[in-house]
Amino acid sequence: MDFRTIVTPTLRQGLIAHDRPMLMLGSCFTDNIGARLNDALFDVCINPFGTLYNPASVASAFRDVSDCRKFGADDLFEHQGRYHSFSHHSMYSGVDSTQVLDRINGSVVEAHDLLNRNAVVIITFGTAYVFEKDGCVVSNCHKLPAATFNRRRMSVDEIVETWSEILSQHKSKFIFTVSPIRHLADGAHDNQLSKSILLLAVEQLCERFENAVYFPSYEIMMDDLRDYRFYAADMTHPSDVAVEYIYKRFVYAMMTIDTCMLAQQCEKLSRRLAHRFKTDDEQAISRFEQTTTDQARQLLLSNPCLKRALEKRNIKL
Repeated sequence: MDFRTIVTPTLRQGLIAHDRPMLMLGSCFTDNIGARLNDALFDVCINPFGTLYNPASVASAFRDVSDCRKFGADDLFEHQGRYHSFSHHSMYSGVDSTQVLDRINGSVVEAHDLLNRNAVVIITFGTAYVFEKDGCVVSNCHKLPAATFNRRRMSVDEIVETWSEILSQHKSKFIFTVSPIRHLADGAHDNQLSKSILLLAVEQLCERFENAVYFPSYEIMMDDLRDYRFYAADMTHPSDVAVEYIYKRFVYAMMTIDTCMLAQQCEKLSRRLAHRFKTDDEQAISRFEQTTTDQARQLLLSNPCLKRALEKRNIKL
């Protein structure tokens, strides 16, 4: 007798590879999976606008990246001594408006360049609820008073219409997923309604467009790992074990065996690069660093597609 409902994703092996960049946009679940892809030395750009939750904000960010939009002073507002953008997460906020814009525009340019190299686009929707100010959806409220915004829930048709325009205009392959992180601030029932809307919208998009596919991260968490031991202490976010399991299912569905084997080698190298020394022995440290550099060079020699990912690590190649 089986005591688990194992969710088996549809195989898209070869869709994810080291020689094909990835642009990832969406909820904090994007950050979790993106971090693992980054450790495996894939050429990946993770949330260039910061964490985004609703389909409208993710769509707006994608358009800005595609158009390589240049943000200016009019796109910022000042609140409590810090400058913010309603299009960005607070990680981009700061006391100096020029520095804020430099960070914002630098991220847009980086993501735009990556997208133009035939990138795979990975989209994670977190909630169907949006906050609007003056009729426009904001990506982050930046702790402004609640009365500043109008909160509403997007419909399936609205999400489908928004993303149909994008999918019909771009040849990139899109992988959609719905975040398994529950938004319990909305209440258990409203969270279920929200997730259902997202799932129905994504299903319609995947049926209409050949360049759209779905990965069932939500179903894996809800049906395969349906036990609170797979949740973090807040009982809302998946634990590290759960994220790792979902990532392994993603690897199984999207990568060839050769890509998986290369990813494992890259992960070992990343662990060496992240090593923190507990010794003051300069000779031992130097030997370790030289061995790490030699391994990186050898890996690059047999896999030139790793060059961009290794360059981001500031390795002298």
